[in-house]
Amino acid sequence: MTQTLENSLNLPEEQRFFRGGLSWEKFKAIQASFENVPGVRLFYCQGVLEIVTIGKPHETIKCLIAALLVTYFEVKGIQFFPSGSFSQIIPEIVEYQADLSYCFGTDKPVPDLCIEVVITSGSPIKLQKYKLMQVPEVWFWEHSTFEVYCLREQEYEKVVRSGLFSELDLSWLNRCLLLSSPLEAIRDFRQGIQ
Repeated sequence: MTQTLENSLNLPEEQRFFRGGLSWEKFKAIQASFENVPGVRLFYCQGVLEIVTIGKPHETIKCLIAALLVTYFEVKGIQFFPSGSFSQIIPEIVEYQADLSYCFGTDKPVPDLCIEVVITSGSPIKLQKYKLMQVPEVWFWEHSTFEVYCLREQEYEKVVRSGLFSELDLSWLNRCLLLSSPLEAIRDFRQGIQ
């Protein structure tokens, strides 16, 4: 029996804290006080502050998703521009960092795809922050599966398949992601997409 990554990591819950009614200035002051605190991310969206602790399970999943997607892009010959978790900002309105972000074809100010790894669910600004930036597609890896949202007519619609990569079998991506060996995951994934 193949051991899954999920079982080997024994995923602990992330800690999340929310506070509404905050001004941009107050957010920036709080953000500055967390500047040298590792493993913590702060997000702001229209007056709501979200503070999230980031642990090893989160980072492991994030890195494996990135490795598998780069494999897919290479096999399929897709020109991509990774931008990782850079800060996406509209001053006084929103500031956040996706776990992974990519542009396709050409590099752009707003990514074509943002991906979040969510170990603990429950964010009141889950899609709103991406909507404000007009990110065309957002993936959440949550509860050990992918949820995909495509921006259509200014609203996100939950879809079964990626609008950017209709050939990509997300259940196969997820199955490989959950294998306990990253090397086995990449080899199995590559074999399945060729």
